[in-house]
Amino acid sequence: MNPPPVALLTGITGQDGSYLAELLLKKGYEVHGVVRRTSNLSRLRIDALRLNPELHGKRFFLHYSDLVDATSLRKIFKKVRPHEFYHLAGQSHVGLSFEIPESTCHEIASATLGILEICRDLDDPVKIYHAASSEIFGTAEDFPQTEATAYRPTSPYGCAKAFAAQLCDVYRASYGLFICNGILYNHESPRRGENFVTRKIVRQAAKIKAGLDHELILGNLESQRDWGHASDYVHAMWMMLQHPQPDNYIVATGKLHSVKDWVHIAFKHLSLDWTQYVKSSEALMRPQEPTRLLGDPSHIQKTLGWKPLHSFESMVAEMVDSDLKQITEKNDS
Repeated sequence: MNPPPVALLTGITGQDGSYLAELLLKKGYEVHGVVRRTSNLSRLRIDALRLNPELHGKRFFLHYSDLVDATSLRKIFKKVRPHEFYHLAGQSHVGLSFEIPESTCHEIASATLGILEICRDLDDPVKIYHAASSEIFGTAEDFPQTEATAYRPTSPYGCAKAFAAQLCDVYRASYGLFICNGILYNHESPRRGENFVTRKIVRQAAKIKAGLDHELILGNLESQRDWGHASDYVHAMWMMLQHPQPDNYIVATGKLHSVKDWVHIAFKHLSLDWTQYVKSSEALMRPQEPTRLLGDPSHIQKTLGWKPLHSFESMVAEMVDSDLKQITEKNDS
């Protein structure tokens, strides 16, 4: 019997990392995740894997390191000898990047450079997935955006992601590394962090329904994005590394929705009139907003056959139901 394929993930404790780890394990992989020693309190998303004696220590392994600790990362690569490497980690909050621009750039841009150098020195070649972002397009000239759209980021996060994505292009062209940039548009799930506006909306709506709060304060309600489901998007990541040739792919739904749409569907799902509870505050407006970020997924659909399985409405409803269940169970305990 052939040994299982081996995958190494950074960001395994995050939304995308947890879904991807589950997907790879279902496909028979041996999965290794890189975690920070300080991330002990943020492993709830992978508890089902970490606490499963049939998986942990057998096909699921965790390794301590830090994105800017090249020495420990190099040791992990040497020990694990992965066939596939998924680089998902890094400061992932666009708004927060205006408050901590230096650490954002270190975690995203500089760390990616260090990892690419490690991969370039490996004895056995590894297929690399790099998590890029629609934020690299910023004030995009094209609508919708394609893989050929110029990068025009409007945030420190977008700048750092653009630098990292272009580095991947350079290392693919110059050194022949198998690297795919997944240019992912916004993707959500019940596992999304509570500091993101989408989770803030559904959680607050659930609290209002449960009688635990009475209002929701947001920034720009007219802000628009192309939103999909994280579980659909991690499947796209895996598909990229199964294709014979590396490339860059936009992963998106091709449909635009506003923050107001999120609010409307979330509150309607709970039989609430959102206009009675939602307020907008200038204090929550970003210094600069990207223009309408709408992805054209035709390249990944034609090349890899990928299509999203979740609708926007079902995704919002799933997140509302999940938070309402958590809040109700906590209240009852």
